[in-house]
Amino acid sequence: MKSTLRRPIALLFALLTIPQFLLAQASNLEALVDSIAEEHVGSTLAGLSVGVTRSDQVLLKKSFGLANLQWQVPMPMDAVHEIGSITKQFTTAAMLQLYGQEKLDLQADISEYLPDFDTQGRQISVRRLMDHTSGIKGFTEIPEFGEISQRTLPREDLLRLIEKQAYDFEPGEALIYNNSAYFLMGLIIETVSGQSFEDYVEQNLFTPAGMDNSSYCSNSKLVENKAQGYQYSPEGLKLARYHDHTWPYAAGSLCSTISDLLSWNHALHNGELLSPALYEMMITPVPLKDGTQIRYAMGVNHYQHATGRVIEHGGGIDGFLSHSRYYPDEDVTVVVLQNTAAAPGPAAIANQIGEHLFGSPGEPQEQTFAGDLASFSGTYSGPGRGALLTATVAVEDGELNLTIQARGNSGPAQTPTYVGRNTFAQGDIRYMFEMSAGQPGASVLRMDSPSGHYILRSLDD
Repeated sequence: MKSTLRRPIALLFALLTIPQFLLAQASNLEALVDSIAEEHVGSTLAGLSVGVTRSDQVLLKKSFGLANLQWQVPMPMDAVHEIGSITKQFTTAAMLQLYGQEKLDLQADISEYLPDFDTQGRQISVRRLMDHTSGIKGFTEIPEFGEISQRTLPREDLLRLIEKQAYDFEPGEALIYNNSAYFLMGLIIETVSGQSFEDYVEQNLFTPAGMDNSSYCSNSKLVENKAQGYQYSPEGLKLARYHDHTWPYAAGSLCSTISDLLSWNHALHNGELLSPALYEMMITPVPLKDGTQIRYAMGVNHYQHATGRVIEHGGGIDGFLSHSRYYPDEDVTVVVLQNTAAAPGPAAIANQIGEHLFGSPGEPQEQTFAGDLASFSGTYSGPGRGALLTATVAVEDGELNLTIQARGNSGPAQTPTYVGRNTFAQGDIRYMFEMSAGQPGASVLRMDSPSGHYILRSLDD
């Protein structure tokens, strides 16, 4: 009798604790994703795969289009994709495991583990590699790397190229997304563990997370259900450019599937791979040296997105784009994989899914600026990712207009929204102006994105 009563009470409790989105929106989720696929697959995209879970409950897993255009092979549900920089989550998890085993000191200078790497006299902690604040030049932004990327050479050749580059900034002063740092982290993992990066990840991350169809990408092995990568062009889709997987390495050389990445998120965010303390380290951004808060932690962005609090990372590599997003407050994971480097992009699709499920609770509230907008006008310049960034700020019709120029090309003019404390918002980007005492205008413009914090200084001082 008691057992019979418990069942309806438990069922009622479960229904009451299901979030509103699950009752109202999840049933329409497939229709939303179908409409996205109908718009893009077959035109800009060869194929698309999407997975959404809440805890270990699958809300949606579906693939569209073709894994291979030449042979007209339909996209399998769990086609193997190159996931690019989502690899960085695995690299940081490996580093933290070794730190937890006291085999690695995150505060130690990197020369302790890489004595042959020339830091040009700088002290750089291992921790600075993990959030792109080391100042080391990213190898994907070095012109000479274009030729190296298609050849199989000793990894030392890339080290020698990296260490000759001028630093983008002094360690800890800014955040510029940096594949060199993760290349170095792969070498540190091998030095400390005594294993290849490939073997370490296989044994200590893939296997415990139940990722049976994930691996270090290969340029020569036959991989079952491996999707072909494509590149969009105005003339139509083309085969992706070749790249040698010697180089993306710990920054971007892992291959995986929708199901495996859903399993990865469940294992990572539910304490199956890292202790609570190590997990907290991984997802907590550490301020810059001057105390400025950033939104990149260790291999993940962690911030208040328009659709809610997210822990996420995207990836892009020749022919493939990917995005893995976790909503910790709702225990929801969204994974999107494209086998085409083209619009709309997995992050944009994840945004549509997030907005469908949760609305836009994290949109910053517009405020009224009571001062003189002209105090922000001027030209600001500073290092960006692989190029000098120049921002031109002007006031037109009572609104702040801002244009960013890089490599001689100007982006579209923006009219960001004022959100308080001399800060303006445009999507996920925050433009933060700093005033100097005794001067009429701003002296510094900080451009803060989830994966970058650029410091541009006024050219009008």
